[in-house]
Amino acid sequence: MARVWDVPVHDSTRVRDARVAAEAAAALAGLDETRTASVALVATELATNLLKHAEGGQVLIEVVPPAVLPEEPKRARVVQIAAIDHGPGMADVAEALRDGFSTARSLGAGLGTCRRVADDFDVHSAPGRGTVALARVGPAADRTRSAVPRQSAAVRAGGVNVPFAGAEYSGDAWTWVRAGDRVTLLLADGLGHGPEAARASTAAVEALHRVAHLTPAEQLRQLDGALRGTRGAAVALAQLDLRTEQLRFAGIGNIGARLREGDAWRPLLSRPGIVGVHRPTTLAENQVPWAADRLLILHSDGLPSRWVPPSAPGLLTADPAVTAAVTIRDASSSARPVRDDTTVAVLTPAPPDRP
Repeated sequence: MARVWDVPVHDSTRVRDARVAAEAAAALAGLDETRTASVALVATELATNLLKHAEGGQVLIEVVPPAVLPEEPKRARVVQIAAIDHGPGMADVAEALRDGFSTARSLGAGLGTCRRVADDFDVHSAPGRGTVALARVGPAADRTRSAVPRQSAAVRAGGVNVPFAGAEYSGDAWTWVRAGDRVTLLLADGLGHGPEAARASTAAVEALHRVAHLTPAEQLRQLDGALRGTRGAAVALAQLDLRTEQLRFAGIGNIGARLREGDAWRPLLSRPGIVGVHRPTTLAENQVPWAADRLLILHSDGLPSRWVPPSAPGLLTADPAVTAAVTIRDASSSARPVRDDTTVAVLTPAPPDRP
């Protein structure tokens, strides 16, 4: 099930909580002692930075797929740590990443250290709106970039999952898989929230790994059978053919989907129903071209219905999980309390200078 450690950091005692959560996530991911130490260090530094520079914030820790899928068909899992705040932001992120830089009379090595020990590290900050810092740490021998085919490396995916009311498990789940030239991004929202919702969304994730070679409509039919006996879930699937550069989309239930094309956003529509409980007789697929200016966002209904897609400079080329975290942060407010699990998953081309 989608285990998420949601650690609010508003005083120094919660820094230790973030470190302990990171160590638990490393154990779940099967990391060795050295990589576990790296995970703990990153969590400690990011939580400490929240107190020093933003008067607190939130650390989300979970085990996720890597941002770029490895060549091997085996399932890769890494620890993702996201630090999110509504603080003053940073005017110059590049300068803040430089070792020795500090605005808090400290050693100033926190973000630079995180960037060195993590496999992936990215920061987005907007003055007056806050900062998102995100790191991933995988197995010592993983270093997936060296094993990624050039074609697959042209696309990245990432997501952020926030459980309702700080629960241990989220009823939402996301993943992505690859079969040949096809990569498929899934977001599932189990009916309601809590453990039973988590079981339904986890069943969808597990089933997708068995049917990665099928089209989205065919995958949904298979997932419907796999979710029988659960309370069911809303599921959306976006599949990119890397050879033909065509994106196929199919969904059942209230998973939202928006595709950026140039400077405009268009919705991709799902059919009414519940996977595992009530599947529509016909399942249509939307098919649209994919290009270097595209960006796809899938989100569960924990996000407000009138959320605004990200437009800040740098977000469209940021790590996809950073884009997801900023989307959730900027859509939330104390005036609109969240009443369900909230997950955003993003599919984006890799910038030319990456993976």
